[in-house]
Amino acid sequence: MTEESRKKIIDILNIDRAHELANIIQYMGHHYEARGLESMSVKGFFKESAINEMTHAERLAERVSALGGIPVQKPTPVKRGGTLEEMLRDDLAVERAAIERYREHIRICAEEGDTTTRRLLEELLEDEEGHADTIEQLLGE
Repeated sequence: MTEESRKKIIDILNIDRAHELANIIQYMGHHYEARGLESMSVKGFFKESAINEMTHAERLAERVSALGGIPVQKPTPVKRGGTLEEMLRDDLAVERAAIERYREHIRICAEEGDTTTRRLLEELLEDEEGHADTIEQLLGE
């Protein structure tokens, strides 16, 4: 891998990590903030998703480090509060954005010849697609 390719991969991984850090905060906030009888059925999903996103953030940081980079620590903006439906819609929006971002970054990794990172991102993509499917089911979509 060329130095330019390595830097490009590190940069996209750090973009993904910043989003994952935000997703952790958003999901945990929704876990704590959800109110009402209906919230009991989704609070566990919020918490489980936050923990899953923590795993993603850690795996991304490990790959950045393995490539000689420094993992970012600052999250992207987070949406908080709202009704239970608004929380789910906000979470669905970040999952859909992650799906598109991972697809693009998988393409870049393939172009740059980084099979290891491509495979990592494919695994994360699969998780994000699962999250989006669950949220769509919770919303009745």
